[in-house]
Amino acid sequence: MPRPSRSLALWGASHPGPSLVVTALAVALGIAAGLGPWRVVLLGVAVLAGQLSVGISNDAIDAARDRAVGRTDKPIARGDVSVRTAWIVASALVVGSLALSLALSPVMALAHAAALASAWAYNAGLKNTPLSIAPFLVSFGLFPSLATLSAAEPAFAAPWAAVAGAALGAAVHLTNVLPDLEDDARTGVRGLPHRLGVRTSVMLAVTGILVGAVSVLVGPVLLDGADITVLSWLFFALAVLVAAATLYLAVGRPPARVLFRLTMLAALVLAAQLVATSV
Repeated sequence: MPRPSRSLALWGASHPGPSLVVTALAVALGIAAGLGPWRVVLLGVAVLAGQLSVGISNDAIDAARDRAVGRTDKPIARGDVSVRTAWIVASALVVGSLALSLALSPVMALAHAAALASAWAYNAGLKNTPLSIAPFLVSFGLFPSLATLSAAEPAFAAPWAAVAGAALGAAVHLTNVLPDLEDDARTGVRGLPHRLGVRTSVMLAVTGILVGAVSVLVGPVLLDGADITVLSWLFFALAVLVAAATLYLAVGRPPARVLFRLTMLAALVLAAQLVATSV
């Protein structure tokens, strides 16, 4: 079988699915924050570049480990693109991401730099420690503010939005690693989910989804005195349904990538609620 082009290999190494979902979240939050069209586009491109850098750096760092466990789905481990090239591209992407963020506002660039530094720290070694969840709490907790700091008059997001982001970040981490627990055990990776075990990790992930859903539902009410609309209740019910499906699948069958996808779906549902109830 012929090897894919270098560009396709790099795209495959960037974790494109999660990168695109996070970008969609950023765009949705930008719309909910009332950003103008050019600011929404700039925010989306900046976030996408940053996420691609995180994904590529992760696979570059893990290349030897992925080869050791026979991960044929990893382009860098397969040799389709060199580790050196991956590092060059990842570095260029993170610089470009921060340059675009700076064009939106200096505070946005600082917040985005902190979120990306946290994500890169996870790749660089925190993933192997009990603190593996910390970068997700930091990066996703800052994430809602990337949109509000991109406005003409930058401001940090409301506390309830940061709580929702951090809670969903925890759920993302706890479900993302479940399909790789056996491979990780063979290569000595022991982050927080590995130490907690599958059942506890899934229970905490479901709790994170529910905390995020409650925060998005009642946060605006507590802060602004707004009413909870029927549409908000519908989105909340959908998020709870996703959480219930996550728990059911975890109990009924071995852990699979579908649990992570359901968690990302919950994040999209909550972002859609913000857009639908703010425009």
